[in-house]
Amino acid sequence: MIVEASVTGLFRTLLIIVGGIMLLRFLGQFMNAKRNMEEERDLNAQNRKFTEEKQKSKNNIGKTKILNKKGGGIDAEDVDFEEIE
Repeated sequence: MIVEASVTGLFRTLLIIVGGIMLLRFLGQFMNAKRNMEEERDLNAQNRKFTEEKQKSKNNIGKTKILNKKGGGIDAEDVDFEEIE
């Protein structure tokens, strides 16, 4: 089989190579932008959660909360102490 080199074949090969490189660069930039958007979304969610917790704690300043233990908690006995002289 005899293969001949031609100018059109050379240009076609060069265009395919350049097109492939440009496609890979575009996909790389697209993936980078997608990752940055996800990171920004996560950061905004963390900031929103922090702000909500800060506001909730600010509203609860000075309030007393009583928790009732139900179930298998540790039973503690009250102990009376006497002073020793």
